[in-house]
Formats: sequence, C-alpha cells, structure tokens
Amino acid sequence: MKTLVQSWQAWALLSAGFAALTAIFAKVGVENVDPDFATFIRTVVILCVLAGILLVVGGGQPLGTISAKTWLFLVLSGLATGGSWLCYFRALKLGDAARVAPIDKLSVVLVAIFGVVFLGERLSGTNWLGIACIAAGAMLIAYKG
Repeated sequence: MKTLVQSWQAWALLSAGFAALTAIFAKVGVENVDPDFATFIRTVVILCVLAGILLVVGGGQPLGTISAKTWLFLVLSGLATGGSWLCYFRALKLGDAARVAPIDKLSVVLVAIFGVVFLGERLSGTNWLGIACIAAGAMLIAYKG
C-alpha cells in the first residue's frame, strides 16, 4: 500500500487546497497594491521558501548536470508561470475571487487538450465527459446572473 507521501492524489488534493488559499489570500492582499508588485512579492516569498526547502532536504544538484532540453522547458515553464501569475493577480484585482478562480481553473481543460495534442496522452470518453463538466461548471460559477 502506498503511503500518503507517495500518493500523487494526496499531493494533487494538497495542491488544490493551497491554490484555493492562494486565491483568497491574494484577493485580500492585492486590494491596496499594484497587482504586478503583488506578484513580485509573492515570487520573492516563494524563492525564499524553496531555497530553505532545498537547503534542508539537500534537493539541489549541479547545474551542469541539467540537459539543454530540460533547461529550455523549465525556462518556458517559468515564463508561463509568470504570465499566469501576472494575469491572475490582475484578474483578482478587478473581479471576485469566486468568479476569477473557476475561470483560472479552465487550465484543467486546456491541460487535458494539450496533453492529448502535444504529449500523445489518451483519454477515455468518461474522461472527456468530466472535462466538459469542468468547463461547463467553471462557466456557470463565473456567470454573474
């Protein structure tokens, strides 16, 4: 039996919980500050926390051991993350957290589509139904009726 630490499902649920807290904390935090500056503060905090984790667990490795392909895709991922965060904080500045977060989570739908198109992943009809429900649910939550 897998331990909780080895379960991708447990880590994914924790990620969802932290993402929910991110939206709530960010909505309050961005209230009286420029959203780009708020993103900068958030990034500095994340860098400090990750540096501490790497020091404690010894998770670093020599930079020369990382392949050029890995560097390329990690840099692209970092740029995409930065773009996502900048857009997310601006959206939170302008809209309700309860409506912004579901639209942001349409990334789940896009990941499924991109995974199939670019990574060759296969999804069942049931999986596609779930993706359609996520998309419809996000739109219904975001709708201000």
